[in-house]
Amino acid sequence: MPVQSSDDLEHIRSVLDELTGKWSLLVLNALCDGPARFNALKRINKGVSQKALTQCLRRLEASGLITRTVVSTSPVAVVYAVSDLGASLEPHLKGLLQWSLDHRQQVAEARETFMNGGAARQFADAENHPPGSDGRSGPSGS
Repeated sequence: MPVQSSDDLEHIRSVLDELTGKWSLLVLNALCDGPARFNALKRINKGVSQKALTQCLRRLEASGLITRTVVSTSPVAVVYAVSDLGASLEPHLKGLLQWSLDHRQQVAEARETFMNGGAARQFADAENHPPGSDGRSGPSGS
């Protein structure tokens, strides 16, 4: 898809910012399986803090990707569900998550190779580009 203008890029960046938050895709994925309450989402997404999950849910709701319904039970319950807009993302989301699982070993190996070769590469880069050779006057670029 060719990007037509800087406005297009800004709109794309804005939407992707919402989707690529640390927990956003995982929370959306959980809600694609059905509505859930806050604590169920917290259990499904091990490691998410209460604050991070709250912020994530608010962002997703504000973007129209999920809905929040207060159920008048005793005690009052809040149920989150994927909206129609969020559901339209499901096939793409599932594909991305599956790709992540299918290629996790290759990504891990690439990271390991990068980390093992990183020191030698940094040394070579430093020799090829001594401080100040990039047009900056000093180490801080001032």
